[in-house]
Amino acid sequence: MSTISSLWSTLEEQLLPVFADYRSRLADLPVEVKDDRTLLTQADIAVQELVVAAIRDFDGPDAVVIAEEDERSEFRTEVAEGGGRVWVVDPIDGTAEFVRGESVEFCSVVCLLEDWQPSAAFILAPELGSGRAPVSVSADVHTRRLYIGGRTVSPTSQATASGNLSATRSRGEERPDFDAAARRAGYTLKTRTTSQTLDMLRTALDISELTTPALPPFDLFWRRRQKLWDGVAGLCLADAAGLQSCGENGEPLKLTPDFLAGPTPTFAANVTGRPETVAWFLEAARP
Repeated sequence: MSTISSLWSTLEEQLLPVFADYRSRLADLPVEVKDDRTLLTQADIAVQELVVAAIRDFDGPDAVVIAEEDERSEFRTEVAEGGGRVWVVDPIDGTAEFVRGESVEFCSVVCLLEDWQPSAAFILAPELGSGRAPVSVSADVHTRRLYIGGRTVSPTSQATASGNLSATRSRGEERPDFDAAARRAGYTLKTRTTSQTLDMLRTALDISELTTPALPPFDLFWRRRQKLWDGVAGLCLADAAGLQSCGENGEPLKLTPDFLAGPTPTFAANVTGRPETVAWFLEAARP
Protein backbone atom coordinates (compact mmCIF):
# COMPACT_ATOMS: atom_id res chain seq x y z
CA MET A 1 0.00 0.00 0.00
CA SER A 2 1.31 3.44 -0.89
CA THR A 3 2.43 5.69 1.93
CA ILE A 4 0.78 9.04 2.43
CA SER A 5 3.95 10.78 1.20
CA SER A 6 3.09 9.45 -2.27
CA LEU A 7 -0.21 11.34 -2.10
CA TRP A 8 1.59 14.51 -1.10
CA SER A 9 3.98 14.11 -4.06
CA THR A 10 1.07 13.51 -6.43
CA LEU A 11 -0.73 16.60 -5.20
CA GLU A 12 2.33 18.81 -5.57
CA GLU A 13 2.96 17.52 -9.09
CA GLN A 14 -0.65 18.05 -10.16
CA LEU A 15 -1.40 21.31 -8.36
CA LEU A 16 1.58 23.46 -9.34
CA PRO A 17 0.69 23.70 -13.06
CA VAL A 18 -2.97 24.40 -12.18
CA PHE A 19 -1.97 27.25 -9.89
CA ALA A 20 0.44 28.61 -12.51
CA ASP A 21 -2.28 28.56 -15.16
CA TYR A 22 -4.84 30.44 -13.07
CA ARG A 23 -2.31 32.93 -11.76
CA SER A 24 -1.25 33.73 -15.33
CA ARG A 25 -4.78 34.94 -16.15
CA LEU A 26 -5.99 36.63 -12.99
CA ALA A 27 -7.27 39.63 -14.93
CA ASP A 28 -9.90 37.44 -16.58
CA LEU A 29 -10.81 35.39 -13.50
CA PRO A 30 -14.27 36.20 -12.07
CA VAL A 31 -14.35 36.63 -8.29
CA GLU A 32 -17.46 35.99 -6.20
CA VAL A 33 -18.10 37.10 -2.62
CA LYS A 34 -19.62 34.35 -0.46
CA ASP A 35 -22.09 34.89 2.37
CA ASP A 36 -19.25 34.88 4.92
CA ARG A 37 -17.54 37.68 2.91
CA THR A 38 -14.69 35.43 1.78
CA LEU A 39 -13.88 35.12 -1.91
CA LEU A 40 -14.52 32.31 -4.37
CA THR A 41 -13.05 31.74 -7.84
CA GLN A 42 -13.12 28.97 -10.41
CA ALA A 43 -9.58 28.19 -9.27
CA ASP A 44 -10.91 27.22 -5.82
CA ILE A 45 -13.37 24.79 -7.42
CA ALA A 46 -10.83 23.31 -9.84
CA VAL A 47 -8.22 22.80 -7.14
CA GLN A 48 -10.76 21.24 -4.79
CA GLU A 49 -11.95 18.80 -7.46
CA LEU A 50 -8.36 17.79 -8.21
CA VAL A 51 -7.47 17.29 -4.53
CA VAL A 52 -10.61 15.30 -3.71
CA ALA A 53 -10.09 13.08 -6.76
CA ALA A 54 -6.48 12.41 -5.72
CA ILE A 55 -7.57 11.56 -2.16
CA ARG A 56 -10.21 9.10 -3.39
CA ASP A 57 -7.76 7.55 -5.82
CA PHE A 58 -5.38 7.05 -2.89
CA ASP A 59 -7.83 6.10 -0.12
CA GLY A 60 -10.76 4.64 -2.03
CA PRO A 61 -13.93 6.05 -3.57
CA ASP A 62 -15.72 6.09 -0.22
CA ALA A 63 -13.13 8.28 1.51
CA VAL A 64 -14.89 10.82 3.75
CA VAL A 65 -13.94 14.38 2.79
CA ILE A 66 -14.84 17.75 4.31
CA ALA A 67 -13.96 20.44 1.76
CA GLU A 68 -14.51 24.17 2.09
CA GLU A 69 -16.25 24.64 -1.23
CA ASP A 70 -18.58 21.63 -1.04
CA GLU A 71 -21.47 24.00 -0.23
CA ARG A 72 -22.86 21.73 2.46
CA SER A 73 -25.64 23.22 4.56
CA GLU A 74 -26.86 20.09 6.30
CA PHE A 75 -25.47 17.69 8.92
CA ARG A 76 -22.69 15.56 7.42
CA THR A 77 -24.02 12.09 8.22
CA GLU A 78 -21.15 10.36 6.44
CA VAL A 79 -18.69 12.12 8.74
CA ALA A 80 -20.48 11.21 11.95
CA GLU A 81 -20.78 7.59 10.84
CA GLY A 82 -17.37 7.33 9.21
CA GLY A 83 -15.35 5.81 12.06
CA GLY A 84 -13.04 8.79 12.57
CA ARG A 85 -11.04 8.74 9.33
CA VAL A 86 -11.75 12.07 7.67
CA TRP A 87 -9.92 14.21 5.12
CA VAL A 88 -10.22 18.00 5.44
CA VAL A 89 -9.47 20.12 2.36
CA ASP A 90 -9.04 23.85 1.89
CA PRO A 91 -8.34 24.20 -1.85
CA ILE A 92 -7.00 27.75 -1.57
CA ASP A 93 -6.47 29.22 1.87
CA GLY A 94 -5.97 32.93 1.29
CA THR A 95 -8.07 33.41 -1.86
CA ALA A 96 -7.99 37.18 -1.28
CA GLU A 97 -4.21 36.96 -1.65
CA PHE A 98 -4.41 34.52 -4.56
CA VAL A 99 -6.37 37.01 -6.70
CA ARG A 100 -3.76 39.75 -6.12
CA GLY A 101 -0.92 39.18 -8.54
CA GLU A 102 1.69 40.72 -6.25
CA SER A 103 0.77 38.54 -3.26
CA VAL A 104 2.19 35.09 -2.47
CA GLU A 105 0.65 34.16 0.90
CA PHE A 106 -1.85 31.55 -0.24
CA CYS A 107 -1.75 27.77 -0.16
CA SER A 108 -3.59 24.51 -0.73
CA VAL A 109 -4.22 22.46 2.41
CA VAL A 110 -5.02 18.81 3.20
CA CYS A 111 -5.28 17.23 6.65
CA LEU A 112 -6.03 13.60 7.50
CA LEU A 113 -7.86 12.86 10.75
CA GLU A 114 -7.66 9.41 12.29
CA ASP A 115 -9.81 8.56 15.32
CA TRP A 116 -11.14 12.11 14.80
CA GLN A 117 -7.72 13.68 15.53
CA PRO A 118 -5.14 15.29 13.18
CA SER A 119 -2.74 12.62 11.97
CA ALA A 120 -1.01 13.99 8.88
CA ALA A 121 -1.08 17.22 6.93
CA PHE A 122 0.18 18.70 3.66
CA ILE A 123 0.47 22.38 2.77
CA LEU A 124 1.56 23.62 -0.65
CA ALA A 125 2.31 27.33 -1.06
CA PRO A 126 2.99 27.61 -4.82
CA GLU A 127 4.81 30.96 -4.79
CA LEU A 128 5.89 31.55 -1.19
CA GLY A 129 9.60 30.81 -1.65
CA SER A 130 12.27 33.19 -2.86
CA GLY A 131 11.86 33.89 -6.56
CA ARG A 132 8.26 32.69 -6.22
CA ALA A 133 9.42 29.12 -5.80
CA PRO A 134 6.97 26.62 -4.25
CA VAL A 135 7.21 25.65 -0.60
CA SER A 136 5.70 22.33 0.47
CA VAL A 137 5.36 21.31 4.11
CA SER A 138 4.05 18.09 5.61
CA ALA A 139 3.61 16.72 9.11
CA ASP A 140 3.28 13.27 10.66
CA VAL A 141 1.89 13.32 14.19
CA HIS A 142 2.68 9.65 14.86
CA THR A 143 6.41 10.13 14.29
CA ARG A 144 6.44 13.77 15.49
CA ARG A 145 8.17 14.81 12.29
CA LEU A 146 7.88 17.90 10.11
CA TYR A 147 9.11 18.11 6.54
CA ILE A 148 9.86 20.91 4.09
CA GLY A 149 10.14 19.62 0.54
CA GLY A 150 10.42 16.10 1.93
CA ARG A 151 13.36 17.00 4.17
CA THR A 152 13.03 16.60 7.94
CA VAL A 153 13.30 19.93 9.78
CA SER A 154 13.30 21.08 13.40
CA PRO A 155 10.26 22.87 14.86
CA THR A 156 10.28 26.38 16.29
CA SER A 157 9.89 24.89 19.78
CA GLN A 158 13.57 23.92 19.58
CA ALA A 159 14.69 27.48 18.73
CA THR A 160 14.83 30.81 20.54
CA ALA A 161 11.55 32.70 20.80
CA SER A 162 11.01 35.20 17.97
CA GLY A 163 8.91 37.86 19.71
CA ASN A 164 6.30 37.76 16.93
CA LEU A 165 2.60 36.93 17.29
CA SER A 166 -0.13 36.34 14.71
CA ALA A 167 -3.33 37.95 16.01
CA THR A 168 -5.48 38.46 12.93
CA ARG A 169 -9.20 39.10 12.87
CA SER A 170 -12.12 39.26 10.48
CA ARG A 171 -12.91 42.51 8.73
CA GLY A 172 -14.85 44.81 11.02
CA GLU A 173 -14.09 42.81 14.15
CA GLU A 174 -13.29 44.99 17.15
CA ARG A 175 -9.64 45.11 18.19
CA PRO A 176 -9.26 43.21 21.48
CA ASP A 177 -7.56 44.55 24.59
CA PHE A 178 -4.98 41.79 24.10
CA ASP A 179 -3.26 43.78 21.32
CA ALA A 180 -2.17 46.50 23.72
CA ALA A 181 -1.01 43.98 26.33
CA ALA A 182 1.09 42.18 23.72
CA ARG A 183 2.76 45.36 22.56
CA ARG A 184 3.48 46.40 26.15
CA ALA A 185 5.16 43.01 26.60
CA GLY A 186 7.40 43.74 23.61
CA TYR A 187 5.73 41.52 21.02
CA THR A 188 5.41 42.46 17.35
CA LEU A 189 1.91 41.66 16.08
CA LYS A 190 0.67 40.66 12.68
CA THR A 191 -3.01 41.72 12.56
CA ARG A 192 -3.81 41.56 8.83
CA THR A 193 -5.24 38.25 7.66
CA THR A 194 -3.55 36.55 4.71
CA SER A 195 -3.57 32.76 5.06
CA GLN A 196 -4.39 31.47 8.54
CA THR A 197 -2.79 28.13 7.66
CA LEU A 198 0.48 29.78 6.66
CA ASP A 199 0.51 31.77 9.91
CA MET A 200 0.07 28.52 11.83
CA LEU A 201 2.80 26.94 9.71
CA ARG A 202 5.10 29.80 10.69
CA THR A 203 4.21 29.14 14.33
CA ALA A 204 5.41 25.55 13.98
CA LEU A 205 8.34 26.12 11.59
CA ASP A 206 10.85 28.83 10.77
CA ILE A 207 10.73 29.27 6.99
CA SER A 208 12.40 32.69 6.95
CA GLU A 209 15.44 31.42 5.04
CA LEU A 210 13.19 30.24 2.21
CA THR A 211 11.33 33.51 1.61
CA THR A 212 12.21 36.96 0.27
CA PRO A 213 11.54 39.12 2.16
CA ALA A 214 12.09 36.84 5.13
CA LEU A 215 8.84 35.86 6.87
CA PRO A 216 9.74 35.42 10.54
CA PRO A 217 8.25 32.67 12.72
CA PHE A 218 5.55 33.32 15.29
CA ASP A 219 5.62 32.38 18.97
CA LEU A 220 1.84 32.25 19.03
CA PHE A 221 -1.15 32.15 16.70
CA TRP A 222 -4.54 33.44 17.89
CA ARG A 223 -7.79 33.58 15.96
CA ARG A 224 -11.46 33.75 16.94
CA ARG A 225 -14.21 31.92 15.02
CA GLN A 226 -11.76 29.88 13.00
CA LYS A 227 -13.26 27.48 10.48
CA LEU A 228 -12.03 23.89 10.60
CA TRP A 229 -10.38 23.97 7.17
CA ASP A 230 -8.47 27.14 8.10
CA GLY A 231 -6.97 25.61 11.24
CA VAL A 232 -6.87 21.83 11.40
CA ALA A 233 -3.70 21.37 9.32
CA GLY A 234 -2.02 23.96 11.54
CA LEU A 235 -3.13 22.00 14.60
CA CYS A 236 -1.54 18.93 13.04
CA LEU A 237 1.76 20.78 12.52
CA ALA A 238 1.59 22.14 16.05
CA ASP A 239 1.06 18.67 17.52
CA ALA A 240 4.00 17.28 15.56
CA ALA A 241 6.10 20.27 16.65
CA GLY A 242 5.35 19.90 20.37
CA LEU A 243 3.37 23.14 20.59
CA GLN A 244 0.25 23.75 22.66
CA SER A 245 -3.22 24.39 21.23
CA CYS A 246 -6.30 25.39 23.21
CA GLY A 247 -9.21 27.82 23.42
CA GLU A 248 -9.06 31.29 24.97
CA ASN A 249 -9.69 29.91 28.44
CA GLY A 250 -7.16 27.10 28.12
CA GLU A 251 -9.79 24.51 27.24
CA PRO A 252 -8.86 21.78 24.72
CA LEU A 253 -10.02 22.09 21.12
CA LYS A 254 -12.30 19.08 20.83
CA LEU A 255 -12.68 17.45 17.43
CA THR A 256 -15.76 15.35 18.11
CA PRO A 257 -17.91 13.55 15.52
CA ASP A 258 -20.79 15.99 16.01
CA PHE A 259 -18.49 19.00 15.69
CA LEU A 260 -16.93 17.71 12.48
CA ALA A 261 -20.29 16.74 10.99
CA GLY A 262 -21.63 20.28 11.19
CA PRO A 263 -22.07 22.24 7.92
CA THR A 264 -19.29 24.68 8.84
CA PRO A 265 -17.31 23.38 11.85
CA THR A 266 -15.89 26.44 13.61
CA PHE A 267 -13.66 26.80 16.67
CA ALA A 268 -14.78 29.56 19.03
CA ALA A 269 -11.09 30.49 19.25
CA ASN A 270 -7.75 28.87 18.54
CA VAL A 271 -4.64 29.71 20.55
CA THR A 272 -1.58 27.79 19.35
CA GLY A 273 2.06 28.30 20.14
CA ARG A 274 5.03 27.75 22.37
CA PRO A 275 3.72 26.52 25.74
CA GLU A 276 5.29 29.42 27.62
CA THR A 277 3.77 31.96 25.22
CA VAL A 278 0.36 30.31 25.41
CA ALA A 279 0.57 30.51 29.23
CA TRP A 280 1.43 34.23 28.96
CA PHE A 281 -1.48 34.77 26.53
CA LEU A 282 -4.02 33.06 28.77
CA GLU A 283 -2.99 35.33 31.64
CA ALA A 284 -2.79 38.51 29.54
CA ALA A 285 -6.14 37.89 27.85
CA ARG A 286 -7.96 37.21 31.10
CA PRO A 287 -10.69 39.87 31.73
